[in-house]
Amino acid sequence: MIVDLIEAFYRLLWGDLFTLPVAGGIGISFMVVLLFAAGIGFTLRTRLLPVRLFRDMIGAVCEKKQAAGGLSSFQTLVISTATRVGMGNLVGVVAAVSAGGAGAVFWMWVTALLGASTSFVESTLAQKYRVPDPLYGGWRGGPAYYLHVLAERKRGKKLRRSVCAALFAVSGLICWCGISQVISNSVSSAFENAFHVPPLATTVVLTLLAALIVLRKNATVKSLDFIVPVMAVCYFVITVGIVVLNFRQLPAVLARIFAEAFGLRQVAAGGFGAVLMNGVKRGLFSNEAGSGSAPCAAAAAECDDPVKMGLVQALGVLIDTVVICSCTAFLMLLVPQEITAGLTGMNLLQTAMQYHLGSFGIVFIAVILALFSFSTFLGVLYYARGNVAYLCGDNWWSQTAYKLLALAMLLVGGTQAYTVVWDLGDVGIGLMTIFNMLALVPLSGEALTALNDYEKRKKIK
Repeated sequence: MIVDLIEAFYRLLWGDLFTLPVAGGIGISFMVVLLFAAGIGFTLRTRLLPVRLFRDMIGAVCEKKQAAGGLSSFQTLVISTATRVGMGNLVGVVAAVSAGGAGAVFWMWVTALLGASTSFVESTLAQKYRVPDPLYGGWRGGPAYYLHVLAERKRGKKLRRSVCAALFAVSGLICWCGISQVISNSVSSAFENAFHVPPLATTVVLTLLAALIVLRKNATVKSLDFIVPVMAVCYFVITVGIVVLNFRQLPAVLARIFAEAFGLRQVAAGGFGAVLMNGVKRGLFSNEAGSGSAPCAAAAAECDDPVKMGLVQALGVLIDTVVICSCTAFLMLLVPQEITAGLTGMNLLQTAMQYHLGSFGIVFIAVILALFSFSTFLGVLYYARGNVAYLCGDNWWSQTAYKLLALAMLLVGGTQAYTVVWDLGDVGIGLMTIFNMLALVPLSGEALTALNDYEKRKKIK
């Protein structure tokens, strides 16, 4: 009964809500409607913020921490990037290109530009309505906290808990437990294929390493400060190296991306819907803009202006989709089509890497997938801090209990794939997005006012 309910709710959120009768039929899900509409609205209201203020995004990341305690702008970017840059940047992009062709990459880029504005609004609000964190020091916040503020305004009195805020917090904790299972299962499968290591051995080692980090007070941020830049730079450098070595093919690949994004051949064959929706869904799911995850990190930053943190997180969306996801796409598209014909999933990616780097390519992908996934686990447990505190108050027992639960899910997931738990994770992130949007729409004017004030001060300077 519970399993059927979870699967039905999953289909309601992520399945096709309706089908547009054009180009062979384009299935549209409720979540795509919600996120895409928000992205378009916020992009227009911020006057194409990702394009206009790109230099300001770079400048905001490079700013030093304003005071002791809390995180620097760069550290919050690292944490949010850790969760955005996960296995979805590998397997998810492969799936999008497999189903939607090269044109799906273009629609990923479009979605990233729209998602950056959404991320700006939610992260600016998180920074504005943060609260002190007596357990870990510094600050904490996120959608649960600005949902609480909105509820107090509507009720006209102080509240101990808000129903919507509590539901967001619970949805997030459910989602992140589901992600723990997906992470360990993906890593154990990759290591079994690449190194023939038994899944149980990989899972035990992964869980022990995670426990050593997350059960210590401030080890999570320090670990991510090292892991994320190393893995992102390594993946980026290897990919750029491959692109440079194949630079003669690059114009043809770019032409293929743009041609298939709008190509008459796809429309005539009834495949344009697959191209469009696979690109849009991949972009939306990868960068997490609107889901309310990244604001949990944004709130922890020591920053003299909430707008700067919004700009930092907007840049994070572009890094995830335009840079990292594009790296994966180019790796595949630079391989002759006859070599990858008929391949999907990790087989396609591993074949592409083997074409470029020989046997080292398979090993490299397995290691990078492990690093991407492990950093995602550490990042979501950092996000969970604020949600657990909102629900249970400032105490160590509740924080430790959730960490132990997530570690148990990590251990179980590496040896057995429970698809219902994965669906539950997707339901969790869907509910997070819905509750987050309930606050973003009415409060977005405050973020836009802050942006206008920021730009006025910048002109005066």
